[in-house]
Amino acid sequence: MRKKYRVVLDTNVLLSAYQSKKGASHEVLRRLAGDEFEIALSVPLVLEYEEILNAKLDPNIFSSSYVEAIVNYICKIGKFAEIFYLWRPLLSDPEDDHILELAISAKCSHIITYNKKDFKGAEQFGIQVIDAAEFLNLLKN
Repeated sequence: MRKKYRVVLDTNVLLSAYQSKKGASHEVLRRLAGDEFEIALSVPLVLEYEEILNAKLDPNIFSSSYVEAIVNYICKIGKFAEIFYLWRPLLSDPEDDHILELAISAKCSHIITYNKKDFKGAEQFGIQVIDAAEFLNLLKN
């Protein structure tokens, strides 16, 4: 039986998935409905998803109610984890500390992001930081 991964999707991956249907991010999002992996969520991350999608997606294509439906779906399939401890400050971008804290708390194997350099230090917790294409390659094995 293949290992089921638990990962955190950085907001930039989610945004990229909706900006283009041709990239690796969209394929990762499409595979969320399957059983290859699951995503860990926290309240701060869900709020960030909603804020960034509403701010950066074209409102003529993605209305606020559509973004709400996206976020609701992610909440339905994701696994919520509570963060009981803080590792701050650890990362070079303090805005990303909550993502690392979620990955630690939820015992994730990976953080999927396009800002890999911002997550230096995650490896000391056994968490690999990869982009969407690298994650898709991992799923092939």
